[in-house]
Amino acid sequence: MDRTTPLQGKIAIVTGASRSIGAAIARRLARDGATVAITYHASPDKAAAVVDEIEAAGGRAVALQADAGDPDAVRQAVASVAERFGRIDILVNNAGISVLGAPTGIAFADFQRILAVNVTGVFVATQEALRHMGAGGRIIHIGSSMVRYAAFPTASAYTLTKGALSGFTRGLVRDLGPQGITVNTVHPGPTDSDMNPADGPVADFVKPGIAVGRYGQGQDIAASVAFLASEEASFVTGAELLVDGGFTA
Repeated sequence: MDRTTPLQGKIAIVTGASRSIGAAIARRLARDGATVAITYHASPDKAAAVVDEIEAAGGRAVALQADAGDPDAVRQAVASVAERFGRIDILVNNAGISVLGAPTGIAFADFQRILAVNVTGVFVATQEALRHMGAGGRIIHIGSSMVRYAAFPTASAYTLTKGALSGFTRGLVRDLGPQGITVNTVHPGPTDSDMNPADGPVADFVKPGIAVGRYGQGQDIAASVAFLASEEASFVTGAELLVDGGFTA
């Protein structure tokens, strides 16, 4: 294994990777040698920019439009990656949305949407990817430190969906361990992103609780994903890795 490109020859899918944390993960996996397919919902220009950046740096990437809340679209995107490249080695279930509000105030349609993207989309992408994944495969879910410490009110629906990923990870570990496939969850803490900007509405009372004194950056999350995707993490499965600058310590 070339330590400068530990993922050389691997085929990776990163869902919801046209921006923010997903884009950082895609760039890092490509830098480590993987061919990366990214999915996006409504940002074709941003997705194309990520692909162009990866290719300009000498990597290989492709973007596919697929609403993470549409099971048929997710299945089609994953299947098309497998058909084009022959297999899938790494799946990063990153796509996610947030719906905030008091439990009595969240519209049921909004709840159904967050459930479709954050839970059903993860299940469907995983189910389809497994049809094309063999020994050495890696499945990595992007959760949230909110499942350990709900730092502010109005996030109950969001934390419900992210908490579901923890249970899904543990179940998959038992199903897939004998096949040589690992499954892990990365829980980002407050990370500068479109969903939670470092100068956003919750930053003033969240930032003082971050032990290292700053919001995370996309590359902080991407580094942990890259490790879990690598051969060095072959004995790591069922882990829930908090990448939160000490926020939940």
